[in-house]
Amino acid sequence: QVQLVESGGGLVQPGGSLTISCAASGIIFNIANMGWYRQAPGKERELVATISSSGSTNYADSVKGRFTISRDNRKITVYLKMNSLKPEDTAVYYCYANVNVMDRWGRGTQVTVSS
Repeated sequence: QVQLVESGGGLVQPGGSLTISCAASGIIFNIANMGWYRQAPGKERELVATISSSGSTNYADSVKGRFTISRDNRKITVYLKMNSLKPEDTAVYYCYANVNVMDRWGRGTQVTVSS
């Protein structure tokens, strides 16, 4: 059974920084794209950033220049470093990975940006 487990969420003040991570475990033969999505209360889930197995990245316009996605293929972990956080970044952040040709999701980690 493949699992994605997020960690690192929490409360941060506006303008602050936070790094969240997601580790994959289980019987894994192949991982293609990995990434992060988020869902704020009353809103649909939206893409934040993705990274391919070769390291190509894609970001939502709202986070470009503030967030950085990276991955460690040996640890099977994806990271999201978030700088200059804004209250509108408050959401549950979900890890995504295409593992063994199937889309997998983590359970989410809450990120709250508030003073």
